[in-house]
Amino acid sequence: METKSLTGALSQPAAEVARRKFGLGRLAIVCVGVLAILGFAFWFFWIRMPDQPFQATDNSSQQETEVEEAEKKLDVETEVKAHVVHLAETIGERNLGRYDELCDAADYIENELKSYGYQTGRQTFQVRGLDCFNIDAEIKGTQTPEEIVIIGGHYDSVIGTPGANDNGSGTASMLVLAKHFREFQPDKTLRFVAWTNEEPPYFQNEGEMGSWVYAQKCRKEDQNIVAVISLETMGYFTDEEDSQKYPAPLNLMYPSTGNFIGFVSNRNSRKLQNRVLKSFREHAKVPSEGASLLESLPGVGWSDHWSFWQEGYVGLMVTDTAPFRYPHYHEATDTPDKIDYPTLAKVINGLVFVTEDLVTED
Repeated sequence: METKSLTGALSQPAAEVARRKFGLGRLAIVCVGVLAILGFAFWFFWIRMPDQPFQATDNSSQQETEVEEAEKKLDVETEVKAHVVHLAETIGERNLGRYDELCDAADYIENELKSYGYQTGRQTFQVRGLDCFNIDAEIKGTQTPEEIVIIGGHYDSVIGTPGANDNGSGTASMLVLAKHFREFQPDKTLRFVAWTNEEPPYFQNEGEMGSWVYAQKCRKEDQNIVAVISLETMGYFTDEEDSQKYPAPLNLMYPSTGNFIGFVSNRNSRKLQNRVLKSFREHAKVPSEGASLLESLPGVGWSDHWSFWQEGYVGLMVTDTAPFRYPHYHEATDTPDKIDYPTLAKVINGLVFVTEDLVTED
């Protein structure tokens, strides 16, 4: 009896431990399952993008071998490089601290647009006692002119830098696209814009950030802007491993090599994002990645598309991801020689098709 009682006393705790372990194991399985479902939902609804990015192969059908395409690419390379060199080298640092240079950049952009045959507009506003200028030009739509597609970028540079990539590359790309479309007849209105004062200390400051001043004017006038494409820091690409960084948890979902162009939007702009990336991937000869994310995630709203989000418009940023890849970001070494012009030319050629798609009636 004593032995039996002792055995019973020992087996009861053992059974309890076993039950607890079983319960904890089942809980762990459930937690893993829930996390897997949440992870899949996050990928499916936020991360998943249409089609697959371009992958370079030895297949000659995927190479730009035709003479016509090669000549077109060469023209784009030559033109975009000339604009970057003029902005970052001939003019150099351009911001309110270098006011004459900032005005020179505005004049250069306006004169280039006029040379393509556009009638240009200047939106003038004052910041800290100085006149600041947003420059625009547009082609009126033939079918639904009240619907407006904006392609733009900021032309100022941060204090202490010549801003070749940030954002000479974006401004130069806008000018090349504007020249390409100068005789195009879009269904919707196509507008090209160069904004000022995107860089600190004016970034996201109401009344000072050029694109926000511009977006507020658009909203006040009840303009029906259906898409905004912000061209931001677009010219640095590398095949070096671990060259690409991300804010968590994106580092678990995207490539670690910085050889792609990125398309970034907020959740409200996901439909536009999908359309743009699908069109780009159908035509462009360069890898691409995209995501529609929370605006609070670092980097998501770090350009002029953010201004239009504040006014209820949809928009996205086209970028090489700037500080998450570019080692010369906001440095004095952000000079024209750091830009990969052949790859940037491929990006611009892809954006030609994207723009055509956006300004064509559905």
